[in-house]
Amino acid sequence: MDSSHPSGPLLVAEAADADPVTLLVLGWLAANRSENTRTAYARDIGITPPRRPSHAPSWLTWCQEQGVHPVTGVTGLHVTRYARQLDTAGLSPASAARKLAAVSSWYAWLARRGHIPASPATAITRPRTAPAAPPAPGLTQAQALKLLHAADQAPGPQRARTAALTALLLFTGARLSEIIGADISDLGTQQGDRVLWVARGKGRRRGLPLPGPATARIDAYLAGRHAPQDVPVLFATGTGRRLFPADVRRTVRRLAARAGLPADLASHLGPRTLRHTFAAQYLQAGGSPSDLHHAMGHTDPRTTRQYTPAGQHGAPPQLHPAYRARNPDPGPWPQSRPHCRGRQPRHAHHRR
Repeated sequence: MDSSHPSGPLLVAEAADADPVTLLVLGWLAANRSENTRTAYARDIGITPPRRPSHAPSWLTWCQEQGVHPVTGVTGLHVTRYARQLDTAGLSPASAARKLAAVSSWYAWLARRGHIPASPATAITRPRTAPAAPPAPGLTQAQALKLLHAADQAPGPQRARTAALTALLLFTGARLSEIIGADISDLGTQQGDRVLWVARGKGRRRGLPLPGPATARIDAYLAGRHAPQDVPVLFATGTGRRLFPADVRRTVRRLAARAGLPADLASHLGPRTLRHTFAAQYLQAGGSPSDLHHAMGHTDPRTTRQYTPAGQHGAPPQLHPAYRARNPDPGPWPQSRPHCRGRQPRHAHHRR
């Protein structure tokens, strides 16, 4: 899963001749803890190229076309005109809303830091977006364990890393950006349990419990990983860099094919589906919707309810007796209320 090219924002950050506007954008992006958001906003503002050709210009490109300085010369009228151009360019409401959210967030940051007296995007109206579609069905428990077995048997020198990464995706509910952004020092203990510390919501740290299958594979991977000894990155390439999301997606799909999962499922399987798998299996193992909400790191309870059967939003779901008879052991997915501990004050990290 090695990558040979750094991401767009990293390329800009490494450029010695970055202009002042770009440096202000980078400072704003650095304050956002979500890697996916940083990547998308960097394209929307215009310091990295778009993934595909578009009739809608980035914000900095539009400002250049209009002959207006993006920091000192922008008014509310400019932002309104840009919003209209996004509409006429045929962007989906969701894409247009995200671009305007990037513009609004950047100017709010500039105002807070005193670079401008006030944000010109405060009153901008964003397009209404359709309600989020229900999450794609996750894997069944049998399919998930087949995928993990395929990771354990994967060919090549990075087998242990692949197995540890797959176990974390399946058994913790962590976002891909949280996992590939983690350092070894983010592994620790909380109330005697092994956890992975992640940043969620206003800079707060939360410990995600690591069940035995994940802990064992992480320990095996770190004991013999192929990376320089002084690299702090948890999931590192052979040269010590972080993995990129595209690397993980390709690996998951290869594992799905090796596991013999249906072709239509294997062709689009990715980390997001594994996160949905965690949610479904968590509830089937007897976890409550409220604890799943904290485990997934959702800001809106309605997002968590998409995983919950109708009528089960308040109490833990009652498993059918036939299911209990066939599955007396719920496997490695957490039960009861383990994630409530994530709301307690952070304990000292367990250093390796």
